Amino acid sequence: MKGILFVGHGSRDAEGNEHLLQFTSRVEERLRQDTEGLLYETCFLELTRPTIGQGVKKIVERGATDVGIVPLMLFQAGHAKLHIPHEIDEAKARYPHVQFNYGRPIGVHEEMVEILTDRLLHSTNFGLEEELKESAILLVGRGSSDSDANSDLCKIARLLWEKTKVSNVEVAYMGVTFPDLEQGLARCVKQGAKQIYVLPYLLFTGILLKRMAGVIDTFNQQNTGVTASMSEALGFHEKLEGIVADRSMEALQGRALANCDHCQFRKLVVFDHHHHDHEHDHDHDHHDHEHDHHDHDHDHDDHEHDHDHDHDDHEHDHDHDHSHEKKREIKI
Repeated sequence: MKGILFVGHGSRDAEGNEHLLQFTSRVEERLRQDTEGLLYETCFLELTRPTIGQGVKKIVERGATDVGIVPLMLFQAGHAKLHIPHEIDEAKARYPHVQFNYGRPIGVHEEMVEILTDRLLHSTNFGLEEELKESAILLVGRGSSDSDANSDLCKIARLLWEKTKVSNVEVAYMGVTFPDLEQGLARCVKQGAKQIYVLPYLLFTGILLKRMAGVIDTFNQQNTGVTASMSEALGFHEKLEGIVADRSMEALQGRALANCDHCQFRKLVVFDHHHHDHEHDHDHDHHDHEHDHHDHDHDHDDHEHDHDHDHDDHEHDHDHDHSHEKKREIKI
């Protein structure tokens, strides 16, 4: 029997974890319209339960012998490149009779830009019909020690700029790298923006999103003649559900082998997954910051400058973003 195991990052914010579970339930409903007989489970990389090991155990005990593992990460960085593959290696050793296929993170995707545009139009006072010469968009991601992940956010920003009429689209990060959010806001002001539209490139609510809102409130209190407003997170959007459903089918059918799946370097890495994260201001409320042995970012939903590895950078050269118009044929 075939099954799909969704892997979220996990957060210290219970609301963020609940949002992820609600989201995967929506994806399951979407997939059930096109497939039959699949098993579904959701687990988390860290900070909450069920863990990946527990998620694997449950879906195998329910009868799955062919499991597609889908990382709910925005880009491909340390978590997607190293930590989840490591957990999959352990699952393969524990359940040699089960086939595990690793899927791709969300990555750079045209529909993610459409989601951002939708967030601009429906959760700020932004208007695409106007020539917004004194406006700027500030796209804010988690931040990573993996340059591929950081650069992918810049690609998204460029694609967004081409869809809007604002004079400038800037990028900032909540942790690990720079410019940070405060610096990003300052750069927008320096370039003449009177209205700054802040777009969080985060999947769901959590400590980072709430911290971002606090920084923006402080900015508005301390500045006259310029206003910053923030949209909601990416999360609950039918286009995102569609992307994840496509990634799920790729994984289930073994069509989305990540480079990491065969990476010999990964096998040499010593795993000590006790993530310590920190924000730009070195708030270590988390046990998680980058590990000296390999700069893997952690997308800690929580720790701002926390090695968030939401990043999934290397999209594989093959983009299999399939539409959902046709019924998927899956042999169960």
